[in-house]
Amino acid sequence: MVAVDDALLPVADALDDFVLGGGKRLRPAFAYWGYRGAGGIDSDQVVATVAALELVQASALIHDDLMDRSDTRRGEPAAHRRFAARHREAGWRGDPDSFGDSAAILLGDLCLVWSDELLQTGGLPPETLARARPVFDEMRTEVTVGQYLDVLTQATGDTSFERASKVARLKAAKYTVERPLLLGAAIADAPSPILAGYSAYGLAIGEAFQLRDDLLGVFGDPAVTGKPAGDDLREGKRTYLIAAAFDTAGPHERTVLATRLGDPTLDTAGVAELREIITGCGALDRTERRIAELTAEALEALSSTPVTPEAHEALLALAAAATARTV
Repeated sequence: MVAVDDALLPVADALDDFVLGGGKRLRPAFAYWGYRGAGGIDSDQVVATVAALELVQASALIHDDLMDRSDTRRGEPAAHRRFAARHREAGWRGDPDSFGDSAAILLGDLCLVWSDELLQTGGLPPETLARARPVFDEMRTEVTVGQYLDVLTQATGDTSFERASKVARLKAAKYTVERPLLLGAAIADAPSPILAGYSAYGLAIGEAFQLRDDLLGVFGDPAVTGKPAGDDLREGKRTYLIAAAFDTAGPHERTVLATRLGDPTLDTAGVAELREIITGCGALDRTERRIAELTAEALEALSSTPVTPEAHEALLALAAAATARTV
């Protein structure tokens, strides 16, 4: 890429920092163990191919930070902020924020293009790619429409459990766990009992992963999460946690939630007030119980899925990593 023009060096550096500089790597891990669980033999080609998922994730995060107007990601400036700062420091013409937004859109698009390239050039035979490609494409469609529904829900103010659960399934359960597992299974040409088991395990653990993420978006420690405290409250995210709060809070508390949720100027005191309402009405405990229920459901499904012993242990560990985390 840099061979095209030296001006692309900051783009290459930003993507190198973003893709290689952090992240949980959960999606490639689930894909890899989905492959191994179905009897697949370890190979560099499989590892390279499932790494395409990390480029899809980079694209999603760069665009997500832009849509949410987030200042940071993993403790560093979000991509749009990074390039806006570059514009200001250089004294270029025009609006720095507009330049940063444009750069972030293009960086996210570039990651998505590269995810295609890596999937195709990872070294797998054409007949194997023919099985894997539909899963990969469906996953990317699902996460994109899930993101739209998330944005739509913030705009409409829908606080129903039904909508919160649908967004969680599309943005996390399918995207983070189920589809990666099924991608690995497709590479291994797994039989239907394994596919069914992966779906049952993946949808449950993936939804639990999203609920944990929702809790961290409200109660997480910025020093650990790398994102400002209470960002989900400022963005007005309509999550299971928020649905539970509206479901059980009293009339005054619901009014406060409806008024202050989604206020981009919400200060530390405002975040603390909303946290107190969420905790006091039992929504926090209710969400924790739901995470435990979903995790138990996932582990029960895994126990009856005919995967290799090594993969069974790895998927148990991944379930813990996805649901009992602080970042």
